[in-house]
Amino acid sequence: MSEEQTTPAREPGRARALLSTADFKLLRRALESHAKATEDREELAKINALHHRLGTYS
Repeated sequence: MSEEQTTPAREPGRARALLSTADFKLLRRALESHAKATEDREELAKINALHHRLGTYS
């Protein structure tokens, strides 16, 4: 009998948040600053979309 068959399966541990609320606020401020400095309309659209998505988490 292999060890895999004798060892009971474990439940996965509780997932922990990767970023805190403060991290999201900091990222949003950084994006705002970058948006003011860029003139590329396509990049600005992506920045605005990401800024909006980050706002839904904080």
